[in-house]
Amino acid sequence: MSNEDTYKRLVVVTGMSGAGKSVAIQCLEDLGYFCVDNLPPILLPKFIELMNNNTESLSRVAIGIDLRGKDFFNSLQEEIQNIINLNEVLVQVLFVEASDHILVSRYKETRRTHPLQDNISLIDAIQEERKLLADLRGVATHIIDSSESKPKALRSKVIEIFGSGKDNIFTINVMSFGFKHGLPIDADIVFDVRFLPNPYYIEEMRKLTGLDPLVYDYVMKWKETEMFYQKLIDLLKFVIPGYMREGKSQVVIAIGCTGGQHRSVALSERISNELKDFFDFELHTRHRDALIEGTVNEKA
Repeated sequence: MSNEDTYKRLVVVTGMSGAGKSVAIQCLEDLGYFCVDNLPPILLPKFIELMNNNTESLSRVAIGIDLRGKDFFNSLQEEIQNIINLNEVLVQVLFVEASDHILVSRYKETRRTHPLQDNISLIDAIQEERKLLADLRGVATHIIDSSESKPKALRSKVIEIFGSGKDNIFTINVMSFGFKHGLPIDADIVFDVRFLPNPYYIEEMRKLTGLDPLVYDYVMKWKETEMFYQKLIDLLKFVIPGYMREGKSQVVIAIGCTGGQHRSVALSERISNELKDFFDFELHTRHRDALIEGTVNEKA
């Protein structure tokens, strides 16, 4: 075992506001780090003391620190250096940044206010923040530029730097099924979508499946479908990392309708596509009962 393996690890996540620090912290949490966001730098020594007094749960810690704690932020670099000098934990600094025009675009999309945007313009606030962070960027262990990255790509970079083979072995399985053919016995999570409008009662869709664009669009066009989907996808993004942290190697998400042909298939496809973009885990989609009564339109 190397000396590095015997150290407790502290990752300080900082950088430009709007560059993706929250995504990085969430990813580190998925990798098993104990995460705290927006901790005042003055409390870092106390946290190191807690790490040294706790044998397991605080062996890997990630702390997000940024300009939201304006009055405390100036002491961050000094506190980090003090911790490094103590040589009690392995300290790494992850600095996340993006170009000015990308940050402006993100702020306009989210309608958030920059922490330095008081009586100055957004671009001036971003440039002022970049000056304030210049020294800290200079001592960063790792720098990630998220300008051209979607959240999934940013997560991949964080996993590449801080993950290990063991951390990344996790599989998501999304399957559709029909209740009339029986519940899948291997499902971890089951959702019933029989309350949604059923394409089966429309003659031209009866023999098709949710893989056909005609059926898919019909299922997705209803307000109740969209409301259900948004609530469901938020829930899945919350619970899936929990399964991984509990030591499971996979999770099976089962979506059921009456015959497993139309509604469950369409929703399983949409869920799979979004989870595939959001997580870096291996993902498989299976439609258990779709072709028992249905066929895929050759024009699809």
